[in-house]
Amino acid sequence: MDLHNEKCVMVIDEHLPLGIIANTTAIMGITLGKKMPEVVGADVTDKTGKEHLGIIEFPVLILKGNAESIKTIRERLYEPDFSDLTVVDFSDLIVVDFSDLAQGCKTYDEFTEKMKEVSEIDLNYFGIAICGSKKKVNKLTGSMPLLR
Repeated sequence: MDLHNEKCVMVIDEHLPLGIIANTTAIMGITLGKKMPEVVGADVTDKTGKEHLGIIEFPVLILKGNAESIKTIRERLYEPDFSDLTVVDFSDLIVVDFSDLAQGCKTYDEFTEKMKEVSEIDLNYFGIAICGSKKKVNKLTGSMPLLR
């Protein structure tokens, strides 16, 4: 993986309460860390000898979106420009999403059972995280502003 040509963004629904925004980004970040462990750097030691866990080796931008723009990005992943990518297993683009259904579940078992009963079109996305080649990520999100 060429870390200099990689980009990671999270597009978050700016209309959500701050706590839900924080929770959404945290959950997607943990999922990305599981899917892409190679992008987390080695642990580091400070001047006093205290160790700090490694962090991702490239920036993660948090962009401003809304439910509609997040769903549109999710749908674009199925366009011919991205035909080499799938939602389940991305060879050069990783996508993680977080929906209202996931937020409303108390256990992972509840989440997996409820997901079996809902179509993707019925999900309301709180956020989507996209990591991969800068070119492809920019094509999807390049015009979106930072969430501040």
